[in-house]
Amino acid sequence: MNKMSNRPSTRNKNKRQRSDNNAEVISELYRKIHLSGAVSKDDIKQLYMFEKPVCYQGCRVNTKDNPNCFCGLIPPPNGNRKSGLWQKTSEIVSSLGPDPSKDLRDSTDTPAGLTNLGATCYANSILQFLYMNKSFREGVLCVEPEVLEKQPVLDQLVRLFAQLHASKMAFIDSAPFIEALALNNGIQQDSHEFLTLLFSLLEQCLSYSKLSKIRTVVQDLFRGGVSHVTKCSKCGNHSEASSNVEDFYGVELNVKGLKSLDDSLDEYFTEEELQGDNQYFCSSCATRVDATRSIRLQSLPPVLIFQLKRCVFLPNTTTKKKITSTFCFPGQVDMSRWLSEKNESELIYDLSAVLIHKGSAVNSGHYIAHIKDQDTGLWWEFDDELVSELGQHPFGGDSSNAPAKPSQTVPAGESRFSEPNGVVNGKHIDSPSSENTSKVQTFSSSDAYMLMYSLRHQTNGHIKQQTGSGDEKLKDGNSISLKNDTHLPPHLFKDVMELNKKYADSCQQYKKDKEAKLALITERRQEVRSVISEAVVQSSMESFWWISVEWLRQWADTFTPAKIDNTPIQCSHGKVPVSKISSMKRLSAKAWNALFSKYEGGPALGEDDCCFECLMETARATVSAESYRDIRTSMRELAESALAGKCPDGQLYYVSKSWLSQWVRRRNVDSPSEADTGPTASIRCSHGALLPEQAAGAKRALVPENLWLFIYKSANDVKPDDMIGCSVFPSDSETCPQCCADLSEVTCIEDSLRDFKQKQRQSHEKLALGKSVPLVPEGRYFLMPSSWLTKWRGYVTAVGKNASSTEEPDVLSICIESLKCEQHSGLLRRHPNLIRKRGVVFQKAPAVDELTIVTENDWTTFCNDWNGDVEKGIFAEIDFSISVEDSLLGTSGDMPITEENVNSVDDPNGDTESQGPTIKTRPEVCEECIGERESCELVRKLNYSNEDICICFVRGKEPPKYILEGSGNLLEPNNRRISKRSRRTSYGNSVNLNVSGSTTLYELKMMIWQSFGIVKENQILHKGSKIVDGETATLADMCIFPGDVLWVTDSEIHENRDIAEELSDTKMEVQQSDGGFQGTLLGTHVVSQGCYN
Repeated sequence: MNKMSNRPSTRNKNKRQRSDNNAEVISELYRKIHLSGAVSKDDIKQLYMFEKPVCYQGCRVNTKDNPNCFCGLIPPPNGNRKSGLWQKTSEIVSSLGPDPSKDLRDSTDTPAGLTNLGATCYANSILQFLYMNKSFREGVLCVEPEVLEKQPVLDQLVRLFAQLHASKMAFIDSAPFIEALALNNGIQQDSHEFLTLLFSLLEQCLSYSKLSKIRTVVQDLFRGGVSHVTKCSKCGNHSEASSNVEDFYGVELNVKGLKSLDDSLDEYFTEEELQGDNQYFCSSCATRVDATRSIRLQSLPPVLIFQLKRCVFLPNTTTKKKITSTFCFPGQVDMSRWLSEKNESELIYDLSAVLIHKGSAVNSGHYIAHIKDQDTGLWWEFDDELVSELGQHPFGGDSSNAPAKPSQTVPAGESRFSEPNGVVNGKHIDSPSSENTSKVQTFSSSDAYMLMYSLRHQTNGHIKQQTGSGDEKLKDGNSISLKNDTHLPPHLFKDVMELNKKYADSCQQYKKDKEAKLALITERRQEVRSVISEAVVQSSMESFWWISVEWLRQWADTFTPAKIDNTPIQCSHGKVPVSKISSMKRLSAKAWNALFSKYEGGPALGEDDCCFECLMETARATVSAESYRDIRTSMRELAESALAGKCPDGQLYYVSKSWLSQWVRRRNVDSPSEADTGPTASIRCSHGALLPEQAAGAKRALVPENLWLFIYKSANDVKPDDMIGCSVFPSDSETCPQCCADLSEVTCIEDSLRDFKQKQRQSHEKLALGKSVPLVPEGRYFLMPSSWLTKWRGYVTAVGKNASSTEEPDVLSICIESLKCEQHSGLLRRHPNLIRKRGVVFQKAPAVDELTIVTENDWTTFCNDWNGDVEKGIFAEIDFSISVEDSLLGTSGDMPITEENVNSVDDPNGDTESQGPTIKTRPEVCEECIGERESCELVRKLNYSNEDICICFVRGKEPPKYILEGSGNLLEPNNRRISKRSRRTSYGNSVNLNVSGSTTLYELKMMIWQSFGIVKENQILHKGSKIVDGETATLADMCIFPGDVLWVTDSEIHENRDIAEELSDTKMEVQQSDGGFQGTLLGTHVVSQGCYN
C-alpha cells in the first residue's frame, strides 16, 4: 500500500495544482466582508488576484484563475496551430486556391495536355493525335469563320486546336468540345469508334467550306479504298460486287494468335475458300461453285490507321475479354506489297502515333497516346493533362527507365516479324543503327490498341495527295499553311490572346493575393507578439485595464480582429464583478493603448471599476451557501436514521420514502434546487389525503419535525405555495377512506383473477405448458385455432407487472366461426399431421400448425369459460386403422406402430418420415376456398423486398444435414418447420444477402460471386436437395422466401476472373443498350466494339 501511495500520479501532470488553503482563505474573507459590510483595498487586491505571480511561459495553457497569465495565447517560437493566424504558412497560402502559374506551359515547343472530365481519356487521345497531324491541324485551323458560326462542333474543335497551338497553359479544358458533341463525360467509350464517327461528322461539317482543300481534308488524309473480291474457281470470273470500292478510315486487324503487324496484314488479305455449304452462286456458270473471297487494297491514305482487335467475345462464358499478348510492329512499313495493283516503287509509312489502352480487362482501363512531333521528330506521351517527352523512341527507349533491348533489324518492307525472347511491354526491340539506315526498328506492346502510320512525302498514283500546300489564301490574305513561328488566323488569334491575357491576369492576381496574405501574416504576428510581450503589469503602482479573455483570444488568432468587446465581463452596474475574474486579464496601460488606438470598441474598464455591489452580494451568497451546506449535512444524518426506522421522540411527519432516499444520495449543494420539491407528492391521493401505503409507489417514512421544517422550507423556496407536492402529513394523519375502499376492491378483483388463471392452468396443464396431447383410439377430440391457444397461454401464465397488461383472448365462438367459409360452411384450415413416437400418436408440428388438437374435456371447459358453443366445435375423428398399421400388425393388435416400422414399409431405405393415422373433420375441409386463400398468400409472400436470405458455401459434394434442414422445402412455404439445431446454427462459411422477390438468379449469383469469389458460371446453387437454375428466373419464380437457406458449390470448370469485369460489362450493356454514342451527335453511327472503362 505504501508503494502505491508513493507512486507519482501522471493523470493531472500538466495541470497547475491549486493551493489547498486558498478556498478557505477566500471564504473567510467573504465572511468578514459580510459581517463588517465594508471592503478594503487589500480585500480588492486579494479577491481580484492583483498580486498573483506573473506567469512567464510557466504553463502550457492559459491559467483561468490568474489575471496576470498570458501564456497559451500564441504558440511557442517555431510552433504552429491547426487553424487561424498561427497555422502553417503553406497551409494558409493554400486557402487561396491552386497557384495558376504552376499550370504554365514550358514553351510553345512543348505540347499541351487536355483535361479529363471523368471518363474522356478516349476522346483526349484521339484529339491529340489529330492535332499533332500537321496537315489536318493546318486545314482545320483555316476553316472560314462564317462556316464555324453554323457548325458548333467544328467551331469548338478549331478553338481547341488554336488553344493547343498558342495557349500559355500546360493543359486545355476540353469541356466545350465534349459538350458540343453532347457526350456523357462519365461513360468511357471506344476510341476507334469515336474516331470513325468523328471523321464522318467532320466530313459533313467541312463540306460547307468554299476552299476545296479544306472541304476534303478528312478524305484526303485518312480515307482509303478496299474491294471485296469473289472469284469463281471454275470460270475465273469475278462477281459484280468485286468492282465496288469501299472507303475505309482504318484497317481492323486481328491480334489473337498473331505476333506481329506483318502477320496480321497477311491474315487480313488472305483468300478465303468458299466450299461445301458456303459455295458461291456464279452467274456465269449459273450454279453454285467453289470460289475464293478476299479483300484487296485499292488505294491508301497518307495517314494509315490500324486498329488492333484486342477485344474478343468468349462464347463459353458469354463474356468479353481483352487480349494482352505482346504484339510487334515496325517503325516503318512498306505497304506496296499489299496493294492489288503491284507497284515497283516503295510506299514507306513511318510510325507516327501509338494509342494505348492500359488495363487487363475489357471494361476497365485508361487511354493514353504516344505521338511523334512531325517538326522535331520527338515522341511525346499524352496522358490527359500530363504530357511527357519520350525522346527519339515511341516508348522512351533512350530514357533511363527504358533500357534498349538487343538489336533485331530487318530490311524495310520484308516480312520477318517474330517475337524475341524477353520482350518487355512498351519497349523497343532494337536500337537504331547510324551505320545502316535501311534497317527497320521494331517495337512491342501488350497494350497498343491503335497504330498510326504516315506516308513519307512522295508522289504515287495510288496515294491521295495531302492537303496544306500553302498556295490558297484566306479572304484576309493570311496563308493556310502554319508553322510554329507563324500566326493563327485573326479570329482565332484574338480569342487565344484573350484567354492568355485572362490566364496571365489570374497568375498576377494570385501573386498579389499571396504577397498580401504573407504580408498580413507577418504584420499580425509581429503585432500580437509585441502586445503580449508588453501586456504584463510590472508593479502594483502601475495602472492597468481589464480586457475580456474571449476577445483577447480572438484577437491573437485571427487575421482581421473585430473591435474590442468587454461587455462579457461587465455586470449590470456597468463595472467588473469578481465573479468574472476567470474571464478577464489585467492589461498594462501601454498594451491597452496600443490595442484601443487601433481597434477602438470597449468599454474601457480600469482598476477603479471593480464592482462593490456585486462583491457584497457575492459575500452574502457565499455565507448563505456555507450555512445551507452545514445545515443540510446535519439534516442528512437525521434522514439516514429515518430511512433506517430510527426516529427520536416528538412530532413526526410523513414524506415519500423514495424521495427521501434520492435526497440523501444527492451531493451537497449551495442552495435548494428543483430536486428538493415534491417531498409528499407520491403519497398524496387525488382527494388531498394520505394515500394507503399498499398503493403503488406510496411507501412513506417518518421524519422528525426539524428535518421536516428544513425540507418544507427548501421546497417552498424553489416552488412557493406547492400544495400538491408539499402537503403536510403529521404522523397521526389518517389514510383516505375512499382510496382504501377502492384499493380493497382492486385487490379483491386481482385475487379472483389470480385464482381463475390458476384454475385454467390446472384444468389444461399440457396446453398451458405448450405440450402436445397424446391421442388414443377411444378418445374424442376437437380442433382449436393455435393462435387463440397461444394468446390464452400468455394470458394465464402472465404474473407480476405483466399480468395487468396482458390482453385476454378473444371470444371463442367468434374465433371458431372465423375458421369456416361462408359459402360452403367448410373448414378453412387443413387439419394437422400426426406422428407416432414410441407407440403413441401425437400432433406432428403443433408449434407451426394453424390448428391444435385438444381433448373433448378441454374443449368443453374452454367453451364454458370463454363463451364458446360446444355444439359448433370442429370435431376431429382420428382413424387409427390405416393400411400401414394393418401391414405391420397383421393379426396381432397389440404390436405398437413405431416410426422405424413405418419407414421400413414406406421406403426401403427408411428415409421418409413415418405416416401417422389420418384425421377426418366435421365440418370437412373446404379445398376450394383453401386453395384460393393459399394462392393469394403465396403471391403475398413472394412479393417481398429488402429481406435477407442465407447463402452457405459448401466445399464438397454433400452439405451437412443441418444445412439441408435449414434450406426447408422448395415448394411448400407454409411447412417451414426445421430442427432446433438448424435454427440456432450460424452456418460456417455463410453470408446473409439482402434480396427481393424480383431479384433474378443472375443478380443473386453476382452477389455470391462478390461474397465468396466464385465466378457465376461455376456456381451450383441448391435449395434443399434440388438445384436452382435459370439466370433469368426470379427468386419468386423459384419459391425462395425471406429467411431461406441456400447452399452453393464451386464446379471449378471455368477459370477465375475479376468480378469488376462482369459488373462493368453489365453496367455498360445497360448504359449503352441503344449504342455506345446514343443521344450524342455521333449517335447515328455505330461501328466497332472496343475497350471501355
